[in-house]
Amino acid sequence: MGIFSFFASGDSKIKNALAHGAVVVDVRSAFEYDQGHVPGAINIPLDRIAVSAERIRQMNKPVIFCCASGSRSGNATRIMKSKGLKEVYNGGSWEKVIRIRKSI
Repeated sequence: MGIFSFFASGDSKIKNALAHGAVVVDVRSAFEYDQGHVPGAINIPLDRIAVSAERIRQMNKPVIFCCASGSRSGNATRIMKSKGLKEVYNGGSWEKVIRIRKSI
């Protein structure tokens, strides 16, 4: 599997989750979120993810985390997986999530 296949398979997981009603959680600061975000996304900054775990769990939907580049959303994904959530995904940048959503 080449590197492009790896990224394509990750995008297909995000696309599938979006198609099945996933919640998008933007983990950037409120200031960054206000500068632009995925329509309908919820803003929970990364430093609040652990204390918001129960709120996220109660959504009862797949969750896609996004940020500016994918680093913070990767951390949020790891935090929530460590708390037992299985359907959580690192969507990467919020702009990437918008592009994937448009392709559905």
